[in-house]
Amino acid sequence: MIKKLKFKKEIFGYIIRYKKKNGVNFLTPSNLNHQIAVIRHKKNHIIKPHVHFKNIRKINYTSEVLIIQKGKLRIDLYSNKKKYLFSKILVKDDIIILIKGGHGFKIIKPTTMIEIKQGPYNKKKDKEVFKHIGSN
Repeated sequence: MIKKLKFKKEIFGYIIRYKKKNGVNFLTPSNLNHQIAVIRHKKNHIIKPHVHFKNIRKINYTSEVLIIQKGKLRIDLYSNKKKYLFSKILVKDDIIILIKGGHGFKIIKPTTMIEIKQGPYNKKKDKEVFKHIGSN
């Protein structure tokens, strides 16, 4: 299941809670600049060798993918103007893609997550930290 993180008509990201089924299962819309799939195959399955073509893409904003490996946390979502919008709870095996606006987190239970974003990453040019205003 993929749930849009939507405020008014704008999509700020997606939360993915997936069923573990066999094969290659893409979970994201094909127009996102991060494509996520769950791949499960039985023993001795062969994935044919392949190469990917050079394909120049323009990336306007850094997007992030977080994979929650354990724990529980709350994500707080903000507009591009740093106005608090809403919060969601994430738990083990959730995947979240953040594509717009701002975000912050509150750890509810000890949490381990993997973060994936486009690079190269420049902390001075790619990120601005601001004060949390919203639910506690």
